[in-house]
Amino acid sequence: MIRRFCFVMETLGSERHLLGNEDFFARERSELVLTSCDDSSLVVDKLCDQTGEQNTPVTCFYFDFAARKEQSATSMLGSILKQVIDGTERVPEDIWRALQKQKKAVSGRKPQLGDIVKILQLITSSQPTFMVIDALDESTAVQRFRLFDSLKQILETSPGARIFVTGRPHICPEIETRLAGWVTCVSVGPASEDIVRFLRVRLSEDETPDAMDESLKAEILEKIPGSISDM
Repeated sequence: MIRRFCFVMETLGSERHLLGNEDFFARERSELVLTSCDDSSLVVDKLCDQTGEQNTPVTCFYFDFAARKEQSATSMLGSILKQVIDGTERVPEDIWRALQKQKKAVSGRKPQLGDIVKILQLITSSQPTFMVIDALDESTAVQRFRLFDSLKQILETSPGARIFVTGRPHICPEIETRLAGWVTCVSVGPASEDIVRFLRVRLSEDETPDAMDESLKAEILEKIPGSISDM
């Protein structure tokens, strides 16, 4: 079985860029420091660059702990579905007819999780589709289980589907159990040299430079990377 679900485990000490940040795609990338905090954002950027002219949707979703009660498996996959449709230049006629039939079936009520999964299966079964899900550990356990079962259904019917997920290590056993055979797990953590580069950039942006002498700067550059490595 081809493993098409990649779970990247973020270790302690890693900082996360929020995919849900409204200025994410507009922010300056010239001073990029490559650490685990950028895994999801770099994956999205790389996929967008690679797919370029192709009719290949690249979708993403960020789980926010502060909104965990509102962010369900249904709302998450609903967001992915909207991005898939928006990212598809032309939906094949047979898929379009199936979508219209499914739309009539749910007329008068909100689409349920099963409805959304069926539509995603229809679309992704005929074209490559990338899904990037960030901070999955911030969701509730019940919603994760529902999401795993739904993603498994999509993977089983959609050979072109590729799913990249980030989260803390403690949810890895859940994923391996629910998606046995489909998932590849990778562990990442902060690199000491990248932490030093990050700190140098932030120190150079200090709005009160006179409040810090060279001795204090040197102490910061020595102690903070060391304490993170100990974690």
